[in-house]
Amino acid sequence: MSSIDELKEKVAKSCQILAMEGLVEGILGHVSVKIGENRMLIRCRGPEEKGLLYTTANDIKVVDFDGRGETLVDHKPPNELPIHGEIYKRREEVQCVIHAHPPHALICGISNLPLKPIFGAFNIPAARMAKAGIPIFGHSYLITRSELASKMMEAMGERDICLLKGHGITVTGHSVEEATVQAINFNQLATITLEAMKTGFEPDEIPAEDFDELPDLGTKFNAHWNWQYLVHKLSRFLS
Repeated sequence: MSSIDELKEKVAKSCQILAMEGLVEGILGHVSVKIGENRMLIRCRGPEEKGLLYTTANDIKVVDFDGRGETLVDHKPPNELPIHGEIYKRREEVQCVIHAHPPHALICGISNLPLKPIFGAFNIPAARMAKAGIPIFGHSYLITRSELASKMMEAMGERDICLLKGHGITVTGHSVEEATVQAINFNQLATITLEAMKTGFEPDEIPAEDFDELPDLGTKFNAHWNWQYLVHKLSRFLS
């Protein structure tokens, strides 16, 4: 079990990685991790806000699922905190929630480009994600109230990913590492889809039998090792 300080560092790293990989820009986007029955750590904004790429552990604050917290002082939780809080209230298995604004996912959503399994071994988790189908929430407003988050959750169901049309994405995971890598995999699916459509040709879905030869490589390969790579890449990126 990670300590609160370790989790703060991990959430900060997730924010930085998402910025490095182009899923968030400037000050928009947020990451949280559940730390109890009614508490989470979440990326907040303070008086010295510098954007997600420069997130520090001091930007990560403890609040309850409704956004109240004694440690906030001069920091403010994100306006769309209900995305995080309502998911944690209703889905006990979820340990991390990410809300981001990847431009390629945005373009696919507003262009009604279907996110289909057009590749396989290139990125197996993204291929499986596409094969299962991407839930789409058809509203682009800010999700600032619990009832709006409930509507998003109706579209999302029990899935780990939801595309918010004209807005961004919501991603969940059993850990910060898993959710972060999941968000990046989804972004790669959207990026490849968009680039393929730019060729003017309709890409084929990979055959069903190909999926029989795409093994589940497990959390260690899909999340842990990729997270370690991203953290190392970040250290060089920021140096």
